[in-house]
Amino acid sequence: MFHTILIANRGEIACRVMRSAQAMGIKCVAVYSDADADAPHVRQSDMAVNIGPAPAAQSYLVGDKIQAAAKETGAQAIHPGYGFLSENADFAEACEAAGIVFIGPSPTSMRAMASKSAAKDLMEAAGVPTLKGYQGDDQSLATFKAEAKRIGYPVLLKATAGGGGKGMRIVEKASELEDALNSARREAKSAFGDDRFLVEKYLAAPRHVEVQVFGDSHGNIVHLFERDCSVQRRHQKVLEEAPAPNLSADVRAQLLKAGVDAARAVDYIGAGTVEFLYDGQDGVYFMEMNTRLQVEHPVTEEITGIDLVEWQLLVAAGEPLPLAQDQITCSGHAIEARLYAEAPERDFAPSIGELSTLQLPSTITRVDSGVEQGQVVSANYDPMIAKIIAKGRTRIESLNILARALEITRVAGLDANTGFLHRLTQSAPFRNADLSTRLIADNEAELLNMSIDKDAALTALAHHLVKATPQHIADISNGWRLNAAARQSQWVMLDDQIHELAIEGDMITLGTNSHATARRDGETPDTRIITQTPALMGAIVVDHLDGWRIFIGAQSMDVSRADPLAATTTNIAGGGLTAPLPGIVTALGVEPGAHVDAGVPLVVMEAMKMEHTLKAPAKGVVNAYRFGVGDQVGEGDLLVDFTPDE
Repeated sequence: MFHTILIANRGEIACRVMRSAQAMGIKCVAVYSDADADAPHVRQSDMAVNIGPAPAAQSYLVGDKIQAAAKETGAQAIHPGYGFLSENADFAEACEAAGIVFIGPSPTSMRAMASKSAAKDLMEAAGVPTLKGYQGDDQSLATFKAEAKRIGYPVLLKATAGGGGKGMRIVEKASELEDALNSARREAKSAFGDDRFLVEKYLAAPRHVEVQVFGDSHGNIVHLFERDCSVQRRHQKVLEEAPAPNLSADVRAQLLKAGVDAARAVDYIGAGTVEFLYDGQDGVYFMEMNTRLQVEHPVTEEITGIDLVEWQLLVAAGEPLPLAQDQITCSGHAIEARLYAEAPERDFAPSIGELSTLQLPSTITRVDSGVEQGQVVSANYDPMIAKIIAKGRTRIESLNILARALEITRVAGLDANTGFLHRLTQSAPFRNADLSTRLIADNEAELLNMSIDKDAALTALAHHLVKATPQHIADISNGWRLNAAARQSQWVMLDDQIHELAIEGDMITLGTNSHATARRDGETPDTRIITQTPALMGAIVVDHLDGWRIFIGAQSMDVSRADPLAATTTNIAGGGLTAPLPGIVTALGVEPGAHVDAGVPLVVMEAMKMEHTLKAPAKGVVNAYRFGVGDQVGEGDLLVDFTPDE
């Protein structure tokens, strides 16, 4: 067994691998970029080596720096985690040449599955079922048009080197193919350095199911049952669970056999995942194989009681699998929710900033996280905050545990998808296991509809402000007078208008006058009287940016401080589009001077590993672009001078 390993990754997966390795008595070396100098994985390591600037292309993706760090610290093996170099066959080969064990499959197996096109050919030869499609070498637009017509719309474009939902586009009709292919190619080239594509028949509402497989150097290959990862948005997984619900015995047997056959076809060693589409009846179709540990591996660990990282280390050291297939059992049900720094109500735009508040439900669920309160979530890496994993004896029990866990999760300082996850896990389709990759899209209106008791939230804020006031209420100069209740005011921004939140005796009122005129004696102000409600019992108020975030269960509401003397109108003669977060401009939609309709794409930018399209907010004229293709932009930078029509 190894005495020292280097973990060539960051965040929660680095902490996860470290936990298992150190429990086995193995010392762990962390590598870190300048942005991660004080990250948890660095502080939890036995040794740590700085490998460069924050951008991954200058640090975590530079294989030479990783190998140099391993040699410097005497590490015998490198665990790549997932993402970054985890599926890079050249890096694995270079490690072997340097006498360092790569904890993963062989470069040959990785290359066999690295190209979705080649993998599909291989699976067809091995008798693994696949979808109708085209994965040839001719990458011309004309060929894609001809093949898409032969397959029949809708079709799915997939980057052959892709993963994580990047480089994928659904094309509903022929007129959309060219633009979709161009956009997907830009994204794939940036993410993987490879813009080759395949096209296949798109199933409108399939389930996404996958098989966890494991092989060793002694010829043993087993499965550790299946997972359902159907709940996705933009082809990225949001919830995962194991075992997959509502599968017949025949379909489950077919699925598990296909997973093992796929792994055996490439003489697979280590942990891997074979992904399939299930048509909801009796057909399962090979999608791809991920030749690494998956983000969702904890749900498999929970139902099998097996530490997959421990198995990875044992197999990489040349030992046989600890258990045979008939010794691997499944017990209970586990569901994982991915907590992201993102704003669901703004089309899931990633959010960056300091985690001023971070409270995770580690007392009632398993939590895998690589960030802490006070840490900054930057635009350089994936915006995942944590994975929350609930285990129960039944699916419903695990769902109830997960619901409670999300209700006590607190994130402030940036946006998070906590409330969305709670609504999603408690929605009727998910609770009833009516699963498909369309679940979120088909129920978007309900899932994005934030429901919170505003009166209770504002009452909680008022009590928070009174409690935070250092002086006694009778000493407050703002409005105190003999024989009358003292008055305390806080001007707040709510629903895009400035309001006075006033506390006077036992009365709390919220003025709805947009000019925020102070109340005069004898006048009846336009106000709402806010009273105590049962929901207030669970309300919690924390500081958030320039105001407060109020939590009631898993839902939250933001209220910001406001200046009652500030202007309440803006100049609507001119306008523009600003960058929602830092990124790189990758395409411009129209020529300067063009007159466009609302919704026309004007700028495409890449940020946090995804492509974002910024569209015209109204009908109007594009006066000028402030940045060109390839330029780096900051959050809030003006990208387009735009004048809306009157």
